[in-house]
Amino acid sequence: MVAAMLAAEGVEKVFGIVDGTYLGLYASFEKYGIELVSPRHETCAAHMAGAYARLTGRLGVCIASNGPGVANILPGVAVENGEGHRVLLLTSCRRQGIAYPDRGGTFQYFDQVAVTRPMTKWSGAAPSFERIPELLRRAFRISYRGRPGVVHVDLPENVLNGTFQTSEPLDRAPATYRRTEPLGASAAEVSRLADLLLGAARPLLHAGTGVVHALAFDELARVAELLEAPVSTSWGGRGSLPETHPLALPTNALEAVQHARANADFVLVLGSRLGETDFWGKAPYWGKRDEQRFAFVDSDEESLGLNRAAEACVLADCRALLSALADELARRGGRGPSEARRAWLASVTELRAGAGATLDAALEYRGAPMAPAHVPSTLRRLLPDDAIVVADGGNTAVWTQFFHQVRRPNTFLATFKFGMLGAGIGQALGAKLALPDRRVVCVIGDGAMGFHAQELETAVRHRLAVTFVVLCDRQWGMVKLTQQIGLGTMREVIGSPREGTINTDFAEIRFDDLARSMGAHGARVASPDDLEKTLREAIDHDGPSVVHVDVDPGMHLWAPGLQLFKDMHQEPAGG
Repeated sequence: MVAAMLAAEGVEKVFGIVDGTYLGLYASFEKYGIELVSPRHETCAAHMAGAYARLTGRLGVCIASNGPGVANILPGVAVENGEGHRVLLLTSCRRQGIAYPDRGGTFQYFDQVAVTRPMTKWSGAAPSFERIPELLRRAFRISYRGRPGVVHVDLPENVLNGTFQTSEPLDRAPATYRRTEPLGASAAEVSRLADLLLGAARPLLHAGTGVVHALAFDELARVAELLEAPVSTSWGGRGSLPETHPLALPTNALEAVQHARANADFVLVLGSRLGETDFWGKAPYWGKRDEQRFAFVDSDEESLGLNRAAEACVLADCRALLSALADELARRGGRGPSEARRAWLASVTELRAGAGATLDAALEYRGAPMAPAHVPSTLRRLLPDDAIVVADGGNTAVWTQFFHQVRRPNTFLATFKFGMLGAGIGQALGAKLALPDRRVVCVIGDGAMGFHAQELETAVRHRLAVTFVVLCDRQWGMVKLTQQIGLGTMREVIGSPREGTINTDFAEIRFDDLARSMGAHGARVASPDDLEKTLREAIDHDGPSVVHVDVDPGMHLWAPGLQLFKDMHQEPAGG
């Protein structure tokens, strides 16, 4: 029954580890054309499902077995729900009669629904076979309603492995129990937004993950071009407009982004809550309340006008809204480049152009171990524009964010909200399964790689040609820098005689050797002069590959944009 209902929803892959408590479930997958992909750790199953969902726009599905399996998947559940990925988690629980509530001393049991409920969109248990269709359909409805996230259905082991008779149709089309058409806006709402945008002297479009989940990339570009308006993005919405586009404001062009946000007179926010990484929409990083107007478009009503008061709030799918808005703007003849608009665009464009020159200075050092900037910069030259790049780690992710250019929408992955170390490994594998014809490269720190390095065997077993480029400095770099700065003053307060840092250094793992031990290609490089050849061989390898890159530990500490990152953690003082 469960496999049939997944197939009716178009599910083709499920991520999880086999267990006897749901043998009846995964043994039925093949009959319905569903492939089970098994990582070595359940957390990675959740990350694989999340990346798969983000890149395809479809439902990602993961499974975990009762007790320890569910405990293992919890970190992934928290992250994927936080990132807003459309994921269904199916779990087994102990048999009816000894669970919900615990009989007392039940083996491999805890209240799985109560634990997952605070970290999911919705969590529920099916107490009997007869209620499975009802609960699954409820999960599907909630999954496709509003902001995407994780939904969870818990199923008793004796039901999953049992045999039952039913007259319930198992192949009901999704349209019979949930909305299948995107939520559109009214003509009046579209007209109102067009009025606000055309009446602005300095309009700005700000794209969040709502644009990504709606796959609204072409529609966003069309609206921006009709308005001749610059486009900034949230971290998660990065690449909604290719960063080669003249109207795009890449997140690494800090001055240009801050100038545009602070000086726009009207901002149309598309699928973003303006959260902490967007400084809550507050001045001085955005305009003052009495000088800057906002409108919001989101499929989640809770996100509308959340952190800034709005001139208009439109509950709609970003793709449907942008398509209608583009048609309305075109009907009105678009927006000619007035003198005010020309000056506005010129000021933003000039600052954007200057960002590249500043970054290039980090590439001048040619010593070994190398400057970390060489890795993402070289990869950008080697990889095709449609390659999927995953960034993972602390400073490694920052270096990658700054030196990578997103040239095709939805080709850059990270845990933008959580910054979860190790998640990139599962994301990269999920990306390759979602888009098997694309190149997939994960740029990851040695600390982050240590979280789930065992998944190299998963890549080998499933023949996933993913390249992991591991930047190795043998330290918790972001924390080490914080300690170096913070401990000086703190020692005077706590009276500590200890010098140096606390537990920020660790021994080397030879990730190239580790890769070879699992059957993958492994290589090591320290000089930027040898980097391109080494990376090219790894990327062209017909199978999984790992490149261990020795980076200068001191240089690695000083990733670009750290001051802004620090400022982000403080409450902005402006109005």
